This record gives sequence, structure tokens and C-alpha cells, in this order.
Amino acid sequence: MGRTIGQIPKADRPREKLLARGAAALSDQELLAVLLGKGTAGVDVMTLARRLARVMDDRGLEVRVEDLTGLPGVGEAKATLILAAIEFARRRIKPAGIKIGTPADVLPLIRHYADRRQEHLLAVTINGANEVLNVRVISIGLIDRSPVHPREVFADAVADRASGLILAHNHPEGGVTPSAADIDATRQIRAAGAVLGIELLDHIIFDRSGYFSFLEAGV
Repeated sequence: MGRTIGQIPKADRPREKLLARGAAALSDQELLAVLLGKGTAGVDVMTLARRLARVMDDRGLEVRVEDLTGLPGVGEAKATLILAAIEFARRRIKPAGIKIGTPADVLPLIRHYADRRQEHLLAVTINGANEVLNVRVISIGLIDRSPVHPREVFADAVADRASGLILAHNHPEGGVTPSAADIDATRQIRAAGAVLGIELLDHIIFDRSGYFSFLEAGV
């Protein structure tokens, strides 16, 4: 259970933190709390922001008004504000799409997951021009405890008509050395992609300070 806005020291509240340290210092939840401004009767703004972050993890760039308004405390005004902010950023910051040339090019899209307390498996779908189509959370939890089936990995890639896929997951405890389970899962997903005609371009393990690329390591 996260803290409410009233339980956070004033200097560490999202708006004050942004003013003092810049937007990049905020978590996804904190950024959403700034956009929301305040909560609603019975739903604190931090709780509301946390719920919204989960929905947006699942939906990626395809999040819709109805995905957001389905949450208690989120009306059309808040939903349209968030969607407008996403679309404005998409048009201004990456109007032609982000191109992936090296594994490091993916990091700006996923590095905000490095501070998550649970392991998040992410899928970055890529088109034939090496442009990013979408970034989605496939699963939450340790891969070696909850193996991910290839169908879960490739379901959205097929819907995106992607030609390639980059997997990534954070190591909450730090360290980026792949485990035996990481290596086995990568091989299985690579083989499944070959059957579907969607190439697994890389699998990246990352934490706050670095990353490991299966492509770069030749694994």
C-alpha cells in the first residue's frame, strides 16, 4: 500500500519534487499525480495515480478513454487530460517514431521501470523500419517463478503487425547478469518468434545503473 499525499513530506511531494529536481526525477505514479492535480472524494491523488499507472502499463500507447474512466475516481475530464498529454508528447518529441539502432536506444523507453519493486517483463514491438510501435508490460513477477508463455509475449506483436520484438526486464535487487531461467526463456521465445515470423531482436536486463544485452553478448 503506497502513501497518501498527506503522508509524504511536503518537499517530497510530486509537484515540489518536480520543481526542485526536474520531471525526470519523478516516478510514473508521481508524474500522473502532477497531471491529475488532486484526487476525488474518498480517493487520494497518489492512489488514483497508482491505479492509472497500472492501466497504462497494460495498454501502452493504445490506452483509451474508456480504459481510464473505468477506474473509480477518473472521470472524462481527468481521462482526456492524460490522453491529451500523451498525444502532445508523441507529436512533439517523437513525431516520426523512435528508431532502434543499438540496444542502448531502447533504454530511454524502459528505464523508469528500474525502480519498480517487482520484476516487470516488457515487450517493445518494432516495425520493418526499426521504429518502435509500442511498449507494453507482459507480466509482473519473477520469470523463473512464473514462466511466460510465448503466446503472451507475441499476442500484441501480432496485433501490431510487428516484424521484430525486443524483450526487457528489470532486476529489482540489482545486478544484470542473466540467470539460467532468463537464458532458457530467451531461447524459447526466440524459437517461437522464428515460427511466427517475428524476430526476437534482443533481450535486455537492466537496473538503475546498467544493462545486459543478449545481442551484444552473443547469447
